[in-house]
Amino acid sequence: MAREHRRLDRPREQVLEAAMAAIAEHGLADLTMAGLARRLGTSGGHILYYFGSKDQVLLETLRWSEERLAPRRAELIGRSTPAGDRIAEYIDLYLPTGTADPRWLLWVDVWSRTLAVPELRNTQAELDRRWHEDLIRLLDDGMRSGEFAPIDAEAFSVRLRAMLDGFSTQIVIGVPGASRAAFATHALDYTRHTLSTTHP
Repeated sequence: MAREHRRLDRPREQVLEAAMAAIAEHGLADLTMAGLARRLGTSGGHILYYFGSKDQVLLETLRWSEERLAPRRAELIGRSTPAGDRIAEYIDLYLPTGTADPRWLLWVDVWSRTLAVPELRNTQAELDRRWHEDLIRLLDDGMRSGEFAPIDAEAFSVRLRAMLDGFSTQIVIGVPGASRAAFATHALDYTRHTLSTTHP
């Protein structure tokens, strides 16, 4: 007897929620359209009707996870607390929560897929640009207040985020010895050293 499939009331949100839950539980290796369909009680064809491909599901799940994080980032950017304290929180928000953080597993997977699927690159760049722009705002706040030394904010953002990307990749894939706390300290030391108004 054929299995009855249900139609989804909120197809985009339900698929993305299910994809994120599946990644959190089992990682990306076991994420398939058939598995998502079983989790949702629907058909793989129904999912593909809305997303077109597994690559698109992964990309939209990454975008969705970033959208959920954006209000927290906006809140810390908008505070009137010292810019140095807010950059420390920015670093904490940027780094993975630990090994197999589903948001960061998605970032690493999307990066790897851009070689074969170039259209993924535009969305990845758009999401990365938002982190860049928010860091620039923090740096501008600190320079205007005199808390930070005058620097090339664009160059600093590129360097700090490249450092955080490297640290994050090591954390999320479980490189032996990779420590979130130690990496956060390295990033903060670099930030304080570079932005210090007393550094010659």
